[in-house]
Parts: sequence; structure tokens; C-alpha cells
Amino acid sequence: MKTSKEIRNIFINFMKKNGHAIIPNVSLVPINDPSLLFVNSGMFPLVNYLMGEEHPEGKRLANFQRCIRTEDIEEVGDSRHHTMFEMIGNWSLNDYFKEEQLQNFMKLYVEEFSININRIYVSVFKGDDSIPRDDESISIWKKIFKQYGIEAKYTENPYDILNPDYRIFGLDRHDNWWQRGKAVGELGGPDSEMYYDLGVLTNPDFKGKHAINDDSGRFLEIGNSVFMEYRLVSTKPDEVELNKNLQWEKLPIHNVDFGGGFERIMSVIQGVTDNYDTDLFIPIIKKIEEISGKKWKDEDIDDLKVREIQNFNFRSIADHIRAGVFIIADGVVPANKEHGYILRRLIRRMVRKAKNLGIEENFTRILAGTVIEKYRDTYPHLKLNERKILNELEKEELNFRKTLERGLKELQKITARGVKLTGSHAFRIYETYGFPLEMIIEELEDQVNDPDDFGQADRITLEKEFNDTFLIHQNKSRKGVEKKFKGGLADKSEQVTKLHTAHHLLLASLKQVLGNHVKQRGSNITHERLRIDFSHNEKLTKEELAKVENLVNEKIQKKLSVEKKIMPKEEAEKIGAEMEFGNKYGDLVTVYFIKDQETGEIFSKEFCSGPHVINTHELGKFKIIKEESSGAGIRRIKAVLTADNK
Repeated sequence: MKTSKEIRNIFINFMKKNGHAIIPNVSLVPINDPSLLFVNSGMFPLVNYLMGEEHPEGKRLANFQRCIRTEDIEEVGDSRHHTMFEMIGNWSLNDYFKEEQLQNFMKLYVEEFSININRIYVSVFKGDDSIPRDDESISIWKKIFKQYGIEAKYTENPYDILNPDYRIFGLDRHDNWWQRGKAVGELGGPDSEMYYDLGVLTNPDFKGKHAINDDSGRFLEIGNSVFMEYRLVSTKPDEVELNKNLQWEKLPIHNVDFGGGFERIMSVIQGVTDNYDTDLFIPIIKKIEEISGKKWKDEDIDDLKVREIQNFNFRSIADHIRAGVFIIADGVVPANKEHGYILRRLIRRMVRKAKNLGIEENFTRILAGTVIEKYRDTYPHLKLNERKILNELEKEELNFRKTLERGLKELQKITARGVKLTGSHAFRIYETYGFPLEMIIEELEDQVNDPDDFGQADRITLEKEFNDTFLIHQNKSRKGVEKKFKGGLADKSEQVTKLHTAHHLLLASLKQVLGNHVKQRGSNITHERLRIDFSHNEKLTKEELAKVENLVNEKIQKKLSVEKKIMPKEEAEKIGAEMEFGNKYGDLVTVYFIKDQETGEIFSKEFCSGPHVINTHELGKFKIIKEESSGAGIRRIKAVLTADNK
């Protein structure tokens, strides 16, 4: 059985042999890109080069890249989800294209990794009204399979997966099309994925007929080649936002972006159906066994449900400690916002899952040492930052254990009385003990014997009630902010109009720098200055203020157009237009778009009925003069415009 260390070396050597430069992987925390919390794909550091910029290492590149995805943390604990994962990747920057990529893709997996070709299936883009079917890839795949003695047929019926004649599946835009964004000028293209048939279900809840892209867990996607050969040329921003009537043109150049999830690939190579049974995780799993006194996949537990809950806890802890180690090594510490909040959430979830395994003493320091030892050769910066990693984990664990104990006691008091937990109950526990809503929900899910006792509908209701209570509390805490801001605009004079338009740029910039949690909570504009109140829990740093100010001035200098459009409220909400908290809107609303006329890229879109300039270049120079608190969870910024627009 090939080890993960051997597979790393095989991949690197194969790529070198085929003329690829091995480029370093980058920090999990993006540099100079506030739009993304963590690097979430292998191609992220290469966006500029895929757009046409020349890479100093040449046209053929490859690497391993550590990545973080946070949208499905609550699903982590099954056999294939991870917070942190590694991607193997290779790129062709206007060099080789479909033929060489797909040939090498199969050769790497079958001949180098020793993956059984009789269990391999592939998918391609079947085309639609705007882009034709990828017949070139279909033809290439037929030729490749034939080289291995397989007559591979093409089908557009995903349910043909159990028919051994069909190996090539045509799927739609949702499955086999990639595009970076929806702005005019963005790149896109068909992709081709490889699936491996594990032969067994890994999702016990799956019911129904098998398809190549079903959620049974049987058919595992283990690699994807994206062929960037189109550019978006649609010129209707509202339709672009709704993903309708997109028009594409063929590029004069073409790129390849390949990525494969290393954990999944290793599970196939090592012949297991659970990523946590690979040598990437087994040392961590064994250490959890040692600390907890419990067994991983304990067959002495007769109740399958109880056994799987225990396995779920093992996986969650193993995943979160690995992710936590890597995140701290890249400079993040636990906090209440952005990167730090994700880290804090992972540590807290891990402590809860450890408690379910009977681990009552501090353990994160011990487990982190195991992770560092496992990955130190591949990622030397882990060992260099070992002291910081261990100390930050231990400190956060100690603090949260106190919160956990108090919060659980309060939660149990309520549920022990047979009272149904409401959003106001949950908010009180959160406000008093710092016990987050997602953990309250997980605790409720752990307590029930039947999933129907606390199902999806109950969860949605609890979340809505919690958020409603939170907003009421937040509204009260603003201490009369709305009264102070009554009237909003002093008048509709030229200077007020300019400041009002700058207000739109400021709100969009705050969201981009601080995150999408930022919402307008009030405004007041006079002849001299603008004032905005917005949701954010912490004082802005000097660096954050500088980023916001520079971004506003950058958009002023770009001479963005300001366009008014009247549309149904429902449509405005769908495209993500900002609306001020507490305002009432009719069925038809006015939305102002601030956008780049050349590219069609929209920087700001807001519900608004006030006066605006026609072009941002009219505004002059923007400067923040003060940032302060304006109540619990609310910050206030005052800013001015000067005549300097050079």
C-alpha cells in the first residue's frame, strides 16, 4: 500500500518529468484580498496568471496547496468532509490543452497511483443554449479508455452509471462548467471530472436510484480538469447577476486548471471508504483513542447509531485539530470576528465533541503535537510555530471549558423542564454565557433519540427566532441612534449629493474589508460630512481604516458610473442589493448601481431614493475623520470630501 508520503513524491516527480515547475503553496490567509477569509482552492494564488499575466516559473506549474472551506463545518464528521484539505494541482498557462491534460491525468492516476481503471468514470460538459457540447473531450476520453482496453460509450443519462458500457457522462452547467465570476471579462470554460466507484454506500440515508453525481457516497469525485477557453461578454448587469442570458466568446489563449482532493485520492489508493482511515488521519485518531479510552469504529458497540455517533465525534476532533494547527501556524489567533472566529468555532466544537467522548481534561496541546509531527516534513512552518500553536489552543480550550460548563447547565435546566427551547432562550444563553447558537443547536441534536424530534424545520424556526431576538436587542442597544439620524440628508444640495454618493462607496468598501456581516444601521449627511452607523463588533484598526479609505478613493478615481433602476423589490433582493435596516419598502424599489462601464463590474448596489452624482469622479478625495462606537455591536464613521480629485 502506497503511503501519503510516497504519493506526494510520485506526484511531484511525475509533474517535474512532464516539464512542470513546482511552485510553493501559500498561506491559508489571503494577502491583499479582503473578499475571501481563507484560500479555498489550489488555483486561488494563480488567478492573475490565469487571466494572462506571465508567471516567473513558466507556463507549466504544479503544487500541493493547503485550503480551508468553512461553509459546511457542521457537516464535518462524516467520512469525506473536511475543514482543511490539500489539493494537488497542475496548470497550463496557454501551453498544452485538453489532449495532453487528459492523457496525463489518466496516466498519473492509473499507472503512477495504481488506481483501478475498471472503477473509473468521467464526466464532461454536455452543452446548452450558449455553449456547445465539449465533443473534443468526449473524443479524447474514448481514445484514452481504448488504450486501456475499454470501449467507453458516451451518455447524457446520469442513471446509466450501473451499465458497464458507459464511462463518459455528459452533465449540465451545474456539474461541468467553471467560471470565476459574473462580471463582463471573467473567464470560464467546460471541465471534466473523474469519479471512482467505491462499490459501497457511504451515506446510509441514501434512498433511490444511483446516478454518477448522486449523494450516495458511492461515486467519489477525485479530480477535475477545467479548460478555460471562454470570456464572458454579456453587457446586461442585471441579467449577469441572475445568471441569465450570458454570452461568451472564445479566447485567443487557453489555460488548464487541474485540482484533486488529496484526502479523497488517498482513500482510493489505500483502499478505504473513509478518508479518516488513511494514514493522513490515523495517527491523530489513535491519539484520540489513547486520550479518551474509546475505540475508533468500535465493533463491540452493538447499536449502529451509537457507534456512528462516536465515530462522528472522532472525525470531528481529528479534522478540527488539524485545521486549527494550520490556521494558527499562518498567523491567526482565536477572536470574535472573521478568521479568528472560524478558528474559535473549530476549537469550541472540538471541545464539545471531546466531551461527548468523555474527555474532561485538556487535550488540544497533545493532539496538536501529533499533527505537527505528522506534517512537519511537508509543512516545516508548523514546527517553527509549534510553541505558539500549542499555547493558543490550550488557552482557548481552558477559556471555553468554563463557558461550556455554564452554558450546558443553563441549557439543561430549560430542556429538563420539558420546555421547548425558543429563540429568546437561546439568545439569553448566548448573551449571558457566550454559548453560540450553532453549539446550542448541535447540543439539542445530540440530546434527541429520534432525528424527527429536532429536525430541519425546528432548526430553521430556532435560528429565525434567535435572529429576531438579536435584532430587537441590537435595536434597543443603539440608544436612540434612529432619532439622532432622523431626516438622514440635510438637503439635496450639490455637496450633500456628493457625500450621499460617497456613502454608498463607503458601505460597499466596509463590506469588502470587514466582511458581509456589515449592514447599515443609520446615516446622517450634512453639508460638511457624512456619518454612517454599521454593524460590527470591534473597533477598526488603523490598517482596516486605511484599506477602507483607499478603496473608496480607488473607486472615485476609476470614474465609475452611477445608474438608477426601478425594479420589483423581490428582484432587487435576489441580486443582493443593500437595504437599510428598519426601512419599509414597497413592491417597486429604486436601486442605484455604481459600476465600471468598461467591464460591467458592479461595486455597489443599494435600495435608495436620495440624490446622487452621475460619475464618482465628481466626488473629489474621500477621507475618514473619525471612527467610534455607537452602541452595542454598532460602529460609527464620519468622513469628508475635499476638492482634490487628482
